[in-house]
Amino acid sequence: MRRTGTTRRGALTATGALALGAVLTGCGGGDEATGSGKPAHSGARAATAKAEKALREKAVRDGALLLARYDLVAEAHPATAAGLAPLRAAVQEHGKALAPPRAKGTPKADAPPAAPGPASADPKTAVKELAAAERHRADAYTEALLSAEPELARLLASVAAAAAAQAYLLTELAEEAAA
Repeated sequence: MRRTGTTRRGALTATGALALGAVLTGCGGGDEATGSGKPAHSGARAATAKAEKALREKAVRDGALLLARYDLVAEAHPATAAGLAPLRAAVQEHGKALAPPRAKGTPKADAPPAAPGPASADPKTAVKELAAAERHRADAYTEALLSAEPELARLLASVAAAAAAQAYLLTELAEEAAA
């Protein structure tokens, strides 16, 4: 009868395979020089950094636009302001987390863009429009995951999940505003 479970031989084989994989990964030549004297992957790293910065800047602009929409709705419908305040604060924190790192001496970003048009006259409709904007933000960040580096992808996934949750909460708030 054969023994089931982990055996000493199986554990040693797995450990050896992991060690061999680590050695082979370390020998990948990530710092090999090309004929120009630069590391082989420096161009790819620069392109990746540029794409990440562009993605972060777009996320910050979109977040600023959404913040302006929150402000318009809260101003137009004061009864919804208390319910919108924590959601607006979360959007503001997401913008801070997604902002690209600034070098010393770099001026702060431009003023946030103006929100498109006035808020809807009906509080329920205005809050539902905010929910749609949050859903759009969640979808955009989810799509951006495909091209983002792992660290940024984790952050985008977190913010996308938060945006989806906020869309749900805004939908519930719209129902309360109608009542």
